[in-house]
Amino acid sequence: MTAPTKESPSAAEEAPQRNPTRWLVLGVICLAQLTVLLDNTVLTVAIPSLTEEMGAATSDVQWMINAYSLVQAGLLLTAGSAADRYGRKKLLAVGLALFGIGSLGGALSETTGQLIAARAGMGIGGALLMTTTLAVIVQVFDEAERTKAIGLWGAVSSLGFAAGPLIGGALLNHFWWGSIFLINLPVALLGLLAVLKWVPESKNPAGERPDLLGALLSTIGMTGVTFAIISGPGHGWTSGRVLVSAGVGVVVLAAFAVWERRAPYPMLDMSFFRNRRFVGAVSGSILVAFGMGGSFFLLTQHLQLVLGYDPLETGLRMSPLALVIVVLNLTGVGARLLPKVGTPLSIAGGMGLLAAGLAAIAVLGADGYGGMLFGLVLMGVGIALSMPAMATAIMSAIPPEKAGVGAGVNGTLQECGNGLGVAVLGAVLNSRFAALVPAVAAGAGSLPAALASARTDAQRDAIADAFATGVHTSQLVGAAAVLAGGLTAALLLRRAERAE
Repeated sequence: MTAPTKESPSAAEEAPQRNPTRWLVLGVICLAQLTVLLDNTVLTVAIPSLTEEMGAATSDVQWMINAYSLVQAGLLLTAGSAADRYGRKKLLAVGLALFGIGSLGGALSETTGQLIAARAGMGIGGALLMTTTLAVIVQVFDEAERTKAIGLWGAVSSLGFAAGPLIGGALLNHFWWGSIFLINLPVALLGLLAVLKWVPESKNPAGERPDLLGALLSTIGMTGVTFAIISGPGHGWTSGRVLVSAGVGVVVLAAFAVWERRAPYPMLDMSFFRNRRFVGAVSGSILVAFGMGGSFFLLTQHLQLVLGYDPLETGLRMSPLALVIVVLNLTGVGARLLPKVGTPLSIAGGMGLLAAGLAAIAVLGADGYGGMLFGLVLMGVGIALSMPAMATAIMSAIPPEKAGVGAGVNGTLQECGNGLGVAVLGAVLNSRFAALVPAVAAGAGSLPAALASARTDAQRDAIADAFATGVHTSQLVGAAAVLAGGLTAALLLRRAERAE
């Protein structure tokens, strides 16, 4: 009689751990994440249209992309901490609302400055969405189902990557460029209503006081560093603007680290960085983001500006990458493989395939789409295997009550990697292009500007070849970064497992 009495409370305690509506909640979370990804992928397809219709220079286009990343990277840690403190559901809803408002502002923009400002406003909403979506998944799913849930989350994210260019290309073929932002509004509205109805509220049960000084220091520091990364290619890495911004960012982040070690209720527990599993996962994550962010920035330009595809054709030709990820994650290949081969091997193998795909695009896709398709498929397989394993490794190293901050750390490093990838690989492209471009187009700031200065077909062909060579070189640099990230993450995670 004693045993049943003891087992019954245990069963009752275990029951609430699995929310009966957890898969519905995951669907809502994925819809919220889809809102952010639609915007990012749609904008990359619209780069040539913005260049032509708004007279945007290459630097303007980079700011249209990076204004979002700059604000988002600066606020991710603060957003994650606020979500843990005040409630993840509340801030998820606020993020969707702000993202929708920013999208409306982007659609109504009449100048590049207004569009950049709207993108910055969308970055505030994006920071809240990036931290809360992954944090809610950690709260709703237990360890047995978390890898599968994160894989499905990644699959839907990839579906957004595929849908964005297709939707954007179709819109740009029939409407003005502002329509690419209007597509966010119904998705944001549906996501907001679904969050309010179905997503359960969760917060840190300890009820810690907000770390206002930590939030201020992290925002200033990350904004300074990200601004330096973005400004480096255009103004020179040794310019006063870049050095001052980087110096301020590094000094403030150092002060943030010192404060967090002494604060009674720190926003970011610095002991996370003594966890080898956490350090290994984030090291690989930032290098993958570096290679991916820069490579996608180059890939869409290559398809449109070198191979001559229109926006819709570009979207169609980018879609195999996302579709491979969706199929593999929906079928649970990565989730089933992870327990069998282990996290280090999953990440190393996946990121090795990703690097091989980038290299294949650079080498085989220079003159046509056939080789590029092979590279896109390899990239899709690599992402499907490595990304869920990496996200699981990061979040499993963090206490569940700090899930928002953990997601903020992960998102911050990825945003820095994306910005650094666009800046550095864009600089490699520009420098290589400038070195090879014919004298008639010397000093041109973009491929369209250089082509406009050409007088003969031979000069136009030489300019196009110079740009293609710059893309080739930049893609190889991105592939090397991804491979280095995979090996670094696998080595650190293997050491962490042995130490445990």
